[in-house]
Amino acid sequence: MIPANHRLVPKLIEILRGYTRGDLVSDVVAGVTIGLVALPLAMAFGIASGVTREAGIINSIVAGIVVAALGGSRCQVSGPTGAFVVIIAGIVAKFGIPGLLMCTLMAGVMLVLMGLTGLGAAVRYIPHPVTIGFTNGIAVLIASTQIRDFLGLELAHVPGDSLGRINALFRHVSTVNPWSIAVSPSSLAVVLLWPKVTRRLPATIVALIVATAIVGGLGVDVETIGSRFGGIHSGLPDMQIPELRPDLILALIPSAVTVALLAAIESLLSAVIADNLSGDRHKPDIELVAQGVANIRVPMFGGLPATGVIARTVTNIRSAARSPIASILLGFTLLGILLFAAPLAWYVPLATLAAILFVLAYNMGEWREISIILGSSWPDRLVWLATFALTVLADLTVAVEVGMVLAAFLYIYRFSETTSVELVTHDYIIEGRPHVLHDKSIPPFVTILRIHGPFLFGATTKLEAIGWDLFRFHPIVILRLRNLTALNGTGLHALEDFAKRVKVSGRYLIVCGARRQPARLIGSSMLPQIIGRENICPHIAAALHQAQAIYGSFNGVVPEMARGLSHQTI
Repeated sequence: MIPANHRLVPKLIEILRGYTRGDLVSDVVAGVTIGLVALPLAMAFGIASGVTREAGIINSIVAGIVVAALGGSRCQVSGPTGAFVVIIAGIVAKFGIPGLLMCTLMAGVMLVLMGLTGLGAAVRYIPHPVTIGFTNGIAVLIASTQIRDFLGLELAHVPGDSLGRINALFRHVSTVNPWSIAVSPSSLAVVLLWPKVTRRLPATIVALIVATAIVGGLGVDVETIGSRFGGIHSGLPDMQIPELRPDLILALIPSAVTVALLAAIESLLSAVIADNLSGDRHKPDIELVAQGVANIRVPMFGGLPATGVIARTVTNIRSAARSPIASILLGFTLLGILLFAAPLAWYVPLATLAAILFVLAYNMGEWREISIILGSSWPDRLVWLATFALTVLADLTVAVEVGMVLAAFLYIYRFSETTSVELVTHDYIIEGRPHVLHDKSIPPFVTILRIHGPFLFGATTKLEAIGWDLFRFHPIVILRLRNLTALNGTGLHALEDFAKRVKVSGRYLIVCGARRQPARLIGSSMLPQIIGRENICPHIAAALHQAQAIYGSFNGVVPEMARGLSHQTI
């Protein structure tokens, strides 16, 4: 019998063993809610990608059910995502719909192989500045592709390249539709302001219903799904194997690799966020296998590439989802809409879908990370800027490739900087004594962790692994960086994420002993604001003194987490 914690056992099998009626009720509510949230986004993704309006819905149905049934995350939601919009549009423009279906199938096979062989861990070696630059650039591209519908411009064809698109939009700015610029900002306002009224009913659904009712009831002269595309066809399309063209395999490999990598990154990142919110721990290998199977199945129904989706995953958890069954019910909710309510989509205004995508592009942009990267070292800034600029102005595949090559060269450069040759002097010995741990007394309320060596991309998962179960740590955690030889933006992001998790757990984090290069980056980061500047100490002696001061502030009342603990982690 396969053990429950085996890396390739789906999470659903483990959860069903203790599944209750109360869990089912919560999952039904969450599944229906997230299904309604996914509906307008799925239609918008299909249209923005240059394929059919049903493609996004079919993707959400198939991926939602398949990944939930086979995947390794308790509450992750899978489906179409904004990050794929520009990639899909480029593939369709170059190879047509058959090329897109074949590319998705190839990416699915790659994802399955990554999961079965454990190569999913390689995704972790993509530097943080590359992923942020890529995400920033995609957000800008998504927003730029929606300007035509937001303003109602009379533009028959929108160029695929950014500069050509901007030029075409400026040349047709005189064709603005007054009704569109009434509908789109109004829809935008509803999406942004409705959550202040209530979160029980998703803002995107409210905007969609209100705008569709007004446009359909009053006959407002704006473009709709029906006027441009002919509405949405009821029912699922017939399943058929995509045409496999050997002559396209080599040409599609770069695009398939991009789709597979992006799907893997998005899925594992979304799964980690779901873990933090649900208190669970996902299985990356079986999650990638499930994503691969979904991307093999989706082209058979004409759908878009699928991946884990952060926004809908968070909404799913906040809607009280307890298991993957919530995502399965999401798929059946959308299937019911497609079968019985598809004709209502005729009057959905494209200006409203553009407004929804504007908000989505802003939310997915990771804009706060830019200030952190700009405050980082010049190599990280260079990698981010190159990836961002190439994503917007050139090709997404080229952007990732150049970003990775730059990061690799800069990794070699930074690693070479970690080597030093120095004289051992009397002053060197005196200065090193406060850093020595062996002659210090470690209080029973303190846990000490250390990082040894360069803390760059690829190594950051080791901190995540040792810090997974924070509840085995004492109330005060000291992170000793005396032997941390080099730090970059990816490592800094991992430190900030660890600090946030320690803080959420009710513990205190003290960082000590950072050398010159890491100390400079830490000083300009968000870490001092997260843990308090007084908790960044020059050496272990000062850190232990600060720990005693924090413990003294408990006024003799030891936090619940500290009772009965006596072991040390050094």
